[in-house]
Parts: sequence; C-alpha cells; structure tokens
Amino acid sequence: LVAILDADKEGFLRSGRSLIQTIGRAARHVNGQVIMYADTITNSMQHAINETNRRRAIQMRYNQEHGIVPASIVKEIRDLTDRVRKVAEEKPEYRVGEIPRDEALRLIKELEKQMKAAAAELEFEKAAILRDQIIELRRNLEDEDVPEWERIWRLEQQRVR
Repeated sequence: LVAILDADKEGFLRSGRSLIQTIGRAARHVNGQVIMYADTITNSMQHAINETNRRRAIQMRYNQEHGIVPASIVKEIRDLTDRVRKVAEEKPEYRVGEIPRDEALRLIKELEKQMKAAAAELEFEKAAILRDQIIELRRNLEDEDVPEWERIWRLEQQRVR
C-alpha cells in the first residue's frame, strides 16, 4: 500500500512522471495499491492514472495471449547460522610465545589488513574473528614479560568472574 498525501499539490514528487514511478513501484507487489489523497484531480494525477491503466491493459493482454498467470516469486529463506559457524570454525590458533615479537607485530598488521578487507566485502563475521585474533595477539604481547605463574593466575581470575 502506498499513500500519496496532498496528491493534488503540484511539485517535485507530484508531477505526472513521479506519480507514475510511485504507482509502478507499488504495482510490483501482487496486492499493491496506491491511494492518492486530494481535493481535486490534477492533470498530473489524471495523466498518471491514464498511463497506469494503459500499461495494465497491455500487460493483461500479453499475459492472456501467452497463458501467463501473474504470481509473486517465492524464495527459500536462507539460514545464516551454518555460514557463521563455518567462518567461526576457520579460526587459526596463534601462539605468540612461540614466535618472535617482531614477527607477532607483523602478523598483527597482516591480520588488520585482512580484517579491513573482510569488512569492506561485508563479511562481518570473518572480520570479527580476525579482530578477536588481533586482540588476543596484543594481549599475549603485553603478557610476554609477565612470569608464567602470573599469567595462569590472571586466567584463573578471569574464569572466576
């Protein structure tokens, strides 16, 4: 349903062309309707109504000649959870303690590039996983000089919370 308020007020969105375009947009839906609210029928409104009726007659004639019954398309509803799960399972593990600090910093820069590229491609799940890896790498770099017992203690404290 499309409602055009003040349809009798001539202007930018009330010209014949604009009204035809708006009516055409509503006509794409099987049960689409347009209601024009106005005190009088303007030339633009009459032109849009006449053109819409003319086009409808042509379409109905064509459909009848070719045995076409108009129907709305039916698309399968896609479940995104499988895709998200697949991306999440692709998460490689990085151990900062096993690689030199300068190599870890280079890896962070590379992951940041990949994250930005994934976001630009609208692959937000992948970008989020890369972001989490970057955070983990940075956290491990910060903990690099911390004794092993203190790292274990911090992990235990995080689990308690």
